Amino acid sequence: MSYLKTVATSEATGDVADVYQEVTTSFGGVPGIMQVHSAVPFHLRQKWEFIKHSMQNPNLSGALQATIRMTVSQGTACTYCIDMNAGMLMNMFGWTAEQVAVTQADPANANLDERETALLLFILKAVKDSNSTTQADVDALRTLGYSDEDIYEGLALGAWMVAGDIVSNALHVERDF
Repeated sequence: MSYLKTVATSEATGDVADVYQEVTTSFGGVPGIMQVHSAVPFHLRQKWEFIKHSMQNPNLSGALQATIRMTVSQGTACTYCIDMNAGMLMNMFGWTAEQVAVTQADPANANLDERETALLLFILKAVKDSNSTTQADVDALRTLGYSDEDIYEGLALGAWMVAGDIVSNALHVERDF
């Protein structure tokens, strides 16, 4: 599964079992990328709480979040995360393989509305070079109706993905979907 020993779902106890049950209820199973965090149950809980919180933001659609995760992961060459989120876009949000491919080739042409595309491009700009963003970038997102909370949450999701991609790549989490 990965270079680290992880807690199998059948062997989970305590908080790890609780998190695994919540993840299973939400996603139908516990992906390997979540299981790798079982090496430190505190981190597993934190990652899950972050994911649950992000999923509840009504201004960041599930499709936008999956697109953020997929395109950020392209920059870190995390094939696990790229493929998982591409699959989510197709299986959960009805995107076609062609729409996913177009988005991967040029995120400016993502199958998102203008507002969501603007936030996506801001996040990609920031994770590529965090010193490149400007007040004008943030103001443009506010003009599109995003609150500071939305902007922060989207950016935090992008930054979280970079960290998750590093973990996935360095520990060689195997594709399990």
